[in-house]
Amino acid sequence: MSLELLSQLENKIQATLENIELLKMELDEEKQKNEALVLQQQELTQKNQQLQQDLNSWSDKVNGLVGLLNNEI
Repeated sequence: MSLELLSQLENKIQATLENIELLKMELDEEKQKNEALVLQQQELTQKNQQLQQDLNSWSDKVNGLVGLLNNEI
């Protein structure tokens, strides 16, 4: 009976080790996804800043032109 218990224990240990390996692989995949998302977030933040600057520039130009039109009238 003790051999049977040892065999069951060995099977459970093997299953646990396999599960740990699968979890490690999943963790690595999630880390890679996270890194990609961080890079994408950085790129989008930079693009957003550039667009905000462009918007401010165009807004200043439009306001200047409206001011010129108001002075002409």
